[in-house]
Amino acid sequence: MIVTKFGGSSVSSAEQFRKVKDIVLSNPERCVVVTSAAGKRVSTDNKITDLLYLIHAHIQYSASFKDLFSSVSNRFLKIQEELGLKTNIAVDLEALELELTKSCPIDYLVSRGEYLTGILLADYLGYKFIDAKDVILFNYDGTINFEKTEMLVKDALEVHKRIVIPGFYGAYLDGTIHVMKRGGSDITGSILARVINASAYENWTDVSGILMADPHIINNPKQIEKITYSELRELSYMGANVLHEDAIYPVKDSNIPILILNTNDTSFKGTMICETIEKDNSINMITGIAGKKDFTVITLYRHNASNEVGLLRKALEVFEKYKVNVEHVPSGIDNFSIVVSTKIIEKVLYDIVSELGQVVQSENIKVTNNLSLIAIVGRNMAKHVGVSGELFKTLGDNSINIRMIAQGSDEINIIVGVENEDFEKAIQVLYKTFA
Repeated sequence: MIVTKFGGSSVSSAEQFRKVKDIVLSNPERCVVVTSAAGKRVSTDNKITDLLYLIHAHIQYSASFKDLFSSVSNRFLKIQEELGLKTNIAVDLEALELELTKSCPIDYLVSRGEYLTGILLADYLGYKFIDAKDVILFNYDGTINFEKTEMLVKDALEVHKRIVIPGFYGAYLDGTIHVMKRGGSDITGSILARVINASAYENWTDVSGILMADPHIINNPKQIEKITYSELRELSYMGANVLHEDAIYPVKDSNIPILILNTNDTSFKGTMICETIEKDNSINMITGIAGKKDFTVITLYRHNASNEVGLLRKALEVFEKYKVNVEHVPSGIDNFSIVVSTKIIEKVLYDIVSELGQVVQSENIKVTNNLSLIAIVGRNMAKHVGVSGELFKTLGDNSINIRMIAQGSDEINIIVGVENEDFEKAIQVLYKTFA
């Protein structure tokens, strides 16, 4: 049994619905279908979810949302009309419009994109529509209640055999709608794959698998055929956003493979993600390169800092107090640095620096902005001598100064910090060397 999830671009129009139907019906194992809300038809278009968030904002400020809601309604009505569906989606749209008051919960409102798309898709496929709130259950701390979810999903499959479930949301135990992070439909698919112990989890989108580097920086980068969960986690964290990073965890322990596939070009094999991959000498030493711009480094200098027990903990507690996530903590004998997102820290930077000076009893604190982090990821790096040397040589030969270096103990990644202005160039020369 396969769980098959379709992203917003795959269900953006009647034309895309037809592609989805051809894919689903081509394999009888595709019994569980997960859908995102209808996405953009063209680059200038709007995603349904974005429109729903805008509607909520208009409601809160007592502004007219009539035109926005008409845009949402017309999208769904057009899909229904062009596909000749029996479902009268106008009834659901009219009911939703009546609920658009200031008391309408935002989670309920923004979940309607997936809900309405799911109703239409189930009708078109001839599958049973199952509302996610009835099967995807959350504990009150926001974690998934896998035990109850598994029971409900299996019960639904036992009765209906082939089902469509909207992604992105579920419900608390009291029935209140709860949405996940943006891109949460990926997580829904992963949860369902786990609870039914699927043979595979297919994630259909508008790209042909995962690429070795950002195509906006590298012209026509190579496609990654196979990648481990750990490698994907590293690349996702550093900005490779084909799959929501939290979608890995539900299937990882069960070793259920994830396939990233292209709805618009089914001839591509896509990318397979799994727990382990057999050694293959034909596979590149480097799996992928990814990075992010705009980090701030706060460096604290203190004599014999490495010998003082609890000093680092005291410093990190300051960041915790201000709810600032720490990315990396490179250290030396008499200093240590704390790397954070500039966007997150900029409003509280001076407060944090002032408090750090008191906590670590140091007046010598340096703040450096405009740092980019680049991760070179590959499960085969650990078995090759000289990878770091080649990396440093490549950057040095191209006059790119390395501001920071970090490597995990499992040796599947090396992270370097460079100036923002060198970000694209660094990725380009590293790709040329290692790809």
